[in-house]
Amino acid sequence: MTVTRFQDLPLADRDREWDGDAAEKRVRAWADAEDGPTARYRDAHVWYDGDHPDNFTAYKLLIADVVDGRLQAVPHGIMAAAGVVQGARGGVDIPAGDADRVRNHLRRYYEKMHDDAPWED
Repeated sequence: MTVTRFQDLPLADRDREWDGDAAEKRVRAWADAEDGPTARYRDAHVWYDGDHPDNFTAYKLLIADVVDGRLQAVPHGIMAAAGVVQGARGGVDIPAGDADRVRNHLRRYYEKMHDDAPWED
């Protein structure tokens, strides 16, 4: 199991709405991942199952979207991923040992947004 390397993606505007399904479609097209995941596709996610990297369902916690032709981390996507990690909407099926690394990844984006991660309240 694998937490993706922190990409330090530029942040989209904080008021940009998050539509994960629409972002997924744009990221697939941008990453040339229509037929299967690519490294660029992986960069838009926080976690993936390294045992099944060729399977789209192996990728979890999408936090990015394509804005003006560039991959950008979307604050509301980061917040949605943090909520899922905290158990909102049923949580996410990742190994318990990866949870701290996922939170650290997300925490770096929260710092970039000049905000505290929800688990630090």
